[in-house]
Amino acid sequence: QVQLVESGGGLVQPGGSLRLTCAASGFTFSNYAMSWYRQDPGKERELVASISNTGGSTNYADSMKGRFTISRDKAKKTVYLQMNSLKPEDTAVYYCYARVYFYNYWGQGTQVTVSS
Repeated sequence: QVQLVESGGGLVQPGGSLRLTCAASGFTFSNYAMSWYRQDPGKERELVASISNTGGSTNYADSMKGRFTISRDKAKKTVYLQMNSLKPEDTAVYYCYARVYFYNYWGQGTQVTVSS
């Protein structure tokens, strides 16, 4: 079965960095685009970044451009989100997402808290 397992969240000071990891299994990883979303309590889940199946194309929400970088490792079946220059408003639960065989799959989420 499809599984997405995130890790790497935590508490970081403003201006700091974190790298999130999403380990994928249960499907042919190299065939599917992958995305990161985030959700703050009381707000809608929003797209953070997406990467094509080959890794050749990426897309970012405007507020993350220049600060966040999405990447993928085919051999490790893993997607990464490098987050730099973090701000308090980046505080949220971050989710890994894939649409596989016309179904939507989400990881369990990893909490990122940006606070001094």
